[in-house]
Amino acid sequence: MSTALTHCWPEDTEHALLIGRIWQPGTGPVLVLATPEGLWDLSRLAPTSSALLELQDVAVRVRAHLASGQASRLGSADAVIANSDEAHRDSSQAWLLAPCDLQAVKASGVTFVASMLERVIEEQARGDASKAEAVRKAVVAVIGDNLRAVRPGSPEAAQLKEVLLAQGVWSQYLEVGIGPDAEIFTKAQPMSAVGHGAWVGLHPGSQWNNPEPEVVLAANSRGEVVGATLGNDVNLRDFEGRSALLLGKAKDNNASCAIGPFIRLFDEHFGIDDVRRCDLDMKVEGPEGFVMQGSSSLAQISRDPLDLAAQATGKYHQYPDGMMLFLGTMFAPTQDRHGPGQGFTHVVGDTVSIGTPKLGQIFNRVTTSDQAPAWTYGAGALMRDLARRGLLA
Repeated sequence: MSTALTHCWPEDTEHALLIGRIWQPGTGPVLVLATPEGLWDLSRLAPTSSALLELQDVAVRVRAHLASGQASRLGSADAVIANSDEAHRDSSQAWLLAPCDLQAVKASGVTFVASMLERVIEEQARGDASKAEAVRKAVVAVIGDNLRAVRPGSPEAAQLKEVLLAQGVWSQYLEVGIGPDAEIFTKAQPMSAVGHGAWVGLHPGSQWNNPEPEVVLAANSRGEVVGATLGNDVNLRDFEGRSALLLGKAKDNNASCAIGPFIRLFDEHFGIDDVRRCDLDMKVEGPEGFVMQGSSSLAQISRDPLDLAAQATGKYHQYPDGMMLFLGTMFAPTQDRHGPGQGFTHVVGDTVSIGTPKLGQIFNRVTTSDQAPAWTYGAGALMRDLARRGLLA
């Protein structure tokens, strides 16, 4: 078992309200509050993660529920975390699930200059990794890499668009990168995200792909952002590069969305300003000894996290069970792995660790989506289990 699996707590765990879900054999998914002292059953406060985030003053309500003695201790948090490694799991014991359940899983694209340029390069290379380096040099020679100062939707951005159109290098990725409308897409279906320690899946037909370390906002049906967690928006660069119309196939495959380990609720110790200051670190370790490290700073995001949330949900689009929103990444790996100019791509057996001090760390192993355990437990199964436990009114 990798030590990265157990090093998943925030640095200020004593102040953090961490909401998780565990699979309890014989019971099914159970909503918990995670502390170093143990896992506390929140089922009598709310049957689902989605329902919990609907509560007014949810952080206050969770603390009061714990103080009242109504939340029973389910066991050691460290033991459950240690058993969450899907490659070495004891299926008779509990393990972590993704901390969301019925929420829609949405994602923001092209929210950082670095990743925006890489999307343009994918498009120009038509998904061929061997052409990426030459295209990168050509694109940067025309566009430059100093677009960070351009505010999306501003008059300056509109002027830049006209200049680039005249030079013949305008792209659909530049449109959402500096235009007025953010790219918001469905990353995965509700209940399909995998959690800390699980396998993440790549489509077996992909030859050019990468992890995307991101902060994920947790919002309720009213559009209120009430917490945050970590995510890996596994991405197939060759599929999307061939055609933007393949975005669904590039993004939504079995086990291609990892979220966790916990949703940290906003309170007096952690809020949206902490999210805005997050620096994410990522490490990929390959079975052949390859190591790649990178980082992504939310301080360099081109659209504010709350603006992205407002564009995703509101009077034009509602999510009655809430929403998990990936904020995008500035991390676009170009480190050569299989030869000069080939850039980075995953191989089966890679491990991926994504962390930031206030949210902890999520760890996953890489396989193909046809070899990862099939997604079989959906909303219908959850409702049947909750009804059996007497948790549905």
